[in-house]
Amino acid sequence: MKELLDIILPKILPEDVSFQTIPHQGKSDLEKSLPIKLRGWNEPETSFVVVHDQDSNNCVELKHTLLKLCKGYGKRVLIRISCHELESWYWGDLEAVSAAYGKNLVSLKEKKKYRDPDRIENPKQELKKFIPTMGQIEGARKIAPFMNIDKNSSHSFQVFVKGVKSLCEK
Repeated sequence: MKELLDIILPKILPEDVSFQTIPHQGKSDLEKSLPIKLRGWNEPETSFVVVHDQDSNNCVELKHTLLKLCKGYGKRVLIRISCHELESWYWGDLEAVSAAYGKNLVSLKEKKKYRDPDRIENPKQELKKFIPTMGQIEGARKIAPFMNIDKNSSHSFQVFVKGVKSLCEK
């Protein structure tokens, strides 16, 4: 996620807005460190964006859990969940995946199974069927530069983009 965000956030944020991405080693690491980071962050006017894979969790319950962890610190926090996995966002922009790997996968979005990227049960495994050599970090580094922020068909991606942009308007 960090690799992807480091590349796409400059496409979303105004030039005068800086950001820092902080990776975590899974849900328990995030839940443990989030309150510590929020409590200790002393730069005023800082907003936080927490992006988490849904995996097998209930999206609403996961978001509620994360919001509870962020309450009481006086910080603006935006919680966004990528439906199932980060790779759903790649399925939302098969043009970017195709450009990154030199393999035309665009026609896959016409198949019922792949039309709604956020409903693909295991997007990472589905991508591996077409690009068996794709690794997570390498995939993010290769695909993200080609991603079209405005044309991604993943609803969770568009909600993420809209939320990040709204933080900059306040």
